[in-house]
Amino acid sequence: MVDLARALTATTLGDNGLAIATHLRATHTDAWHRLPAEHRAGHLIDITRAQLALGDRHAAGRALVTADHIAPAETRLRPAAHFALTAVLRAGPTPADVTRLAATIGLARQP
Repeated sequence: MVDLARALTATTLGDNGLAIATHLRATHTDAWHRLPAEHRAGHLIDITRAQLALGDRHAAGRALVTADHIAPAETRLRPAAHFALTAVLRAGPTPADVTRLAATIGLARQP
């Protein structure tokens, strides 16, 4: 989908507000659901850069958890996912599902 590429380009150029707006528009279409799981998960991991840049660590955490549900290997093996998850964890308290994902990946210990 062209809008996913536009969102990634906007993130790369530092226009994070445009990246998020384009991401939201693209992910609420039928075309989004027809993409292969790995592509959807990869995009969700990529968009966390914009979410974190805007200070929305909760959205970044949700995106990572959703990506892990869609295609676990993408989240668990991609360095970008590890980087984003580490940033989310460092930003403060996290919901249980984000903490659980971090523990599964080996970035945090479960209590």
